[in-house]
Amino acid sequence: MEASIDIEALNQQIKIDSAFVDELRKETSKIVVGQKNMVDKLLIGLLTDGHILLEGLPGLAKTLTVNTLSKAINASFQRIQFTPDLLPSDIIGTMIYNPATNAFSVQKGPIFANFILADEINRAPAKVQSALLEAMQEKQVTIGKESFLLEKPFLVLATQNPIDQEGTYPLPEAQTDRFMLKIKIDYPTVEEERIVMRRSLDKSFEQEISPIISKDVIVKAKESVSKIYMDEKIEQYILDIVFSTRNPENFGLSNLKPLINFGGSPRATINLAKAAKATAFLNGRAFVIPEDVRSIAKEVLRHRIGISYEAESENITQEHIIDRILNTVQVP
Repeated sequence: MEASIDIEALNQQIKIDSAFVDELRKETSKIVVGQKNMVDKLLIGLLTDGHILLEGLPGLAKTLTVNTLSKAINASFQRIQFTPDLLPSDIIGTMIYNPATNAFSVQKGPIFANFILADEINRAPAKVQSALLEAMQEKQVTIGKESFLLEKPFLVLATQNPIDQEGTYPLPEAQTDRFMLKIKIDYPTVEEERIVMRRSLDKSFEQEISPIISKDVIVKAKESVSKIYMDEKIEQYILDIVFSTRNPENFGLSNLKPLINFGGSPRATINLAKAAKATAFLNGRAFVIPEDVRSIAKEVLRHRIGISYEAESENITQEHIIDRILNTVQVP
């Protein structure tokens, strides 16, 4: 009985702490048409200190969405266009010699912002990719002999081209594993695109995004997310899903064994649990339900499962494999 009272009290607190979510969605919708899924996934990344890999065609409002969200929470935003000639110092910064003072001073790079849009990350060579990924992991960068902490909150949204295009450097599995979520963005609906078309033709249409919350609200919300209750049965459900990507034969999925080269790492388990908690928070709930796990499973797992040549020859994707797992693993 005492536990249920605690849960009820926590539920009331979470509803209060998550009240800003609907306000953020409403504010961003003034500028961004549709893309609710991308906005929610960006919030999940923000609330869990995770970073996001985005796969989508040009012109689907990726930059606009991130920039709009940063304005709504009064945060700084930087877009970095990755190119083959980019250097690590172009991202993190470098030491500049000042002849007047006969000394070197630090020139910080664009990485020092709350929201970083790393556009076409696989256009840049490996040393540039690793410079960004190190900053993502350590939340700090070293310039010369001095280390600098990055601003909080700190979210990297990296967009990636299809790897079969010329002039790209595909991210190795070890590096994609550092991204909490991989989101795939599709075209808008007919009605959404009609609104976009009308707005672009209407010269009188002008909307300004107001900073409706502060960065401190996000920091406080992170603490609330960590308090969300997760039952042991939900924990086991998450473990079963991830372990079934490694040893599918143990879960009645022997037919998947020849299709998978490698399954999700322990980061998959950790991130699936964190993302499920953040999903519950976005829904104003103080406890995780199986649907929270299922709703975010593809985004957490699709870049952590390596498919075999046999799967590719049969046009079986990571999404197909995850669907089979979710349809087979017993739901608590």
